[in-house]
Amino acid sequence: MSLDLRSLRQFVAVAEELHFGRAAERLHMTQPPLTQAIQKLEAELGASLFVRSSRSVGLSPAGAALLPLAQGLLAQAAELPALAQAAARGTAGRLRLAFVSTLGFGELPRWLKGFREQVPDVALSLREATLDVQLQAFEAGEIDAGFVLHARGAVPPGFESLQVADEPLLLALSADSPLARFDQLPLAEVLGLPLVMFPRAIAPSLFDAVVAVYRAQGCEPRIEQEAIQMQTIVNLVSAGIGAAWVPASMQGFQRPGVVYRVLQAPAGEQVPLPRGETRLIWRRDAAPAVWRFGEHVAAQLAAPPPPQQVSEATSGPR
Repeated sequence: MSLDLRSLRQFVAVAEELHFGRAAERLHMTQPPLTQAIQKLEAELGASLFVRSSRSVGLSPAGAALLPLAQGLLAQAAELPALAQAAARGTAGRLRLAFVSTLGFGELPRWLKGFREQVPDVALSLREATLDVQLQAFEAGEIDAGFVLHARGAVPPGFESLQVADEPLLLALSADSPLARFDQLPLAEVLGLPLVMFPRAIAPSLFDAVVAVYRAQGCEPRIEQEAIQMQTIVNLVSAGIGAAWVPASMQGFQRPGVVYRVLQAPAGEQVPLPRGETRLIWRRDAAPAVWRFGEHVAAQLAAPPPPQQVSEATSGPR
């Protein structure tokens, strides 16, 4: 059986007109070929679609059941050109987006809100995931784009990318630590502190950048506890488990009992303190909706900050 749109249009025309002559006129064809087409369709379906008499044509039970389905299929088919054009423009389709947790404390909510308002016909699904999980998801075809965190300059190869943040790593400390009194922490004071650290597997370049700071001073980091999510790491800091290296954007996560401090290299020494870089990455062959999201984020980055952010940044203590 090979149903096609032409057969469905012919059936719907006869079913709506309940007259073969008027249906043929509506379809700009003569009546005999239309009658033959309906007979062929009935033979393919194995059921009579119409009840015919010398005076009238009516729908059979099978025809009555088929009519709304056929009308729906034709309506959907009529939408296909517009849908295809919208998908080609990136204003329709889907975007499966992954993101690292630290981005949730920055601009991500505003970017997502703006994108949904700009292209409401793009189906957006979100997934929180670390760099290693995202790379696996890309390989499996499970995500279309992702915000990843890595050491400065260590962009995952094989992707288009857009830098969205470049920030120093700060030290998160328990508020009752003697070191909390410093606005800037001398590096020598923190080298012996126990650490709550993310596993190397989830962000190798960032992990290595932190370890390099210690090795440049002739020692190894004292990792007391590992945790995957930055929020969990900060929560463990508040519990007194240890200090933690975290991106500066984590200051947006205000956990009671935790303070964030800038690191200060020894005077006269060129110690490369680690920086974290957040990028949006996607495949070169990604769908237009994915590229459109990248363009949207780039435009937001280039635009002046919203008024409330300007106000917060320029207003000081009163």
